Amino acid sequence: MAFCAACGAPVEGLFCAKCGNAVATATPSMGAPQSAGVPPPTPAAAGVMPDNSASALCYALGFITGIIFLVLAPYNQNRLVKFHAFQSIFFSVAFIIISWGLSFFLGGIFGFWAMLMFVGLIRMIFFVVWLFVIISTYQGKMIVLPVVGQIARQQAGL
Repeated sequence: MAFCAACGAPVEGLFCAKCGNAVATATPSMGAPQSAGVPPPTPAAAGVMPDNSASALCYALGFITGIIFLVLAPYNQNRLVKFHAFQSIFFSVAFIIISWGLSFFLGGIFGFWAMLMFVGLIRMIFFVVWLFVIISTYQGKMIVLPVVGQIARQQAGL
């Protein structure tokens, strides 16, 4: 049995018989109290992430999550999420190409230890940029990286 939040009287319907206030009722599908006259959220709307969360998750595993968000139905229609997915893919590919290219080039010229130190420094810079982009994107800021960001803008239609 429900009780009125205003006066505490027992209620057997949508309105209190003593004071007339609307009483929150539990919907069987959601289990959470809803006020009278307000429909419960649709399942499609309940499962969609906010843009900033989806955009930040595009960077989580590099090009893998970028591709996933380009394929998932509600997110591949959103230009902002598509931009971050493309930027994540291009950033990850650039990291792999630069890291491998410098490893082979510097390893052949300067030796193993010099290559290891320089490539480690480059990888740390990429990691800091990656972390900065994730945090900034989650906060709702749009970070456009210098080269890959412009290509991602063209691909996403921004």
